[in-house]
Amino acid sequence: MSSTTSKPTRRTALAQVQALIAGTQKRFPNESFTLGNTAYTTATLTQALQGLAGALAALSAAHASAKDAGLALLGIEAKVDPLIRDYKRFLLATFSTATQALADFGLQPPKVRKPLTGEQRAVATVKSRATRTARGTTSRKQKLAVKGDVTGVQITPVTLVPASSPPATPAGSAGPLAADPAPTAHAPGGATK
Repeated sequence: MSSTTSKPTRRTALAQVQALIAGTQKRFPNESFTLGNTAYTTATLTQALQGLAGALAALSAAHASAKDAGLALLGIEAKVDPLIRDYKRFLLATFSTATQALADFGLQPPKVRKPLTGEQRAVATVKSRATRTARGTTSRKQKLAVKGDVTGVQITPVTLVPASSPPATPAGSAGPLAADPAPTAHAPGGATK
């Protein structure tokens, strides 16, 4: 195999090994081989190839099983995660200050927020106002005062043209396709213009 070819998938590799086994049994039913300084018979070569085929098949089955298990887990998590979230909230509300009781459930009490000092609150207010100004954020009432000005708009009404029916042809006439072709002028010498 050259270095430019990519590694085959497991399904392709399994098919290749199975083809090698079938071809060996068909073309060399009772032969001896020396491959890589090791002597093989058709039976020992086939046995080695079947071992690889079995391992590839087992790996594919394990991957399929793992995929199915993963999908089953996602389905169960979708049902149980909201229950766990609600139960944790219940436990935190019930044992809010009982650290040991919460530890029995693997939970920690919520962290107590430290109140801001007057200086920290003033700094936060100034930063908040500066951010609103920099972003151009306005209140709901200020947004209502913003109006767009449009000039030079020309409105064109849309009119629908009624669909007309095709002209009726008399029953005896062959229609426009049977009309005489247009006459052609002939130039001297037999060429058409």
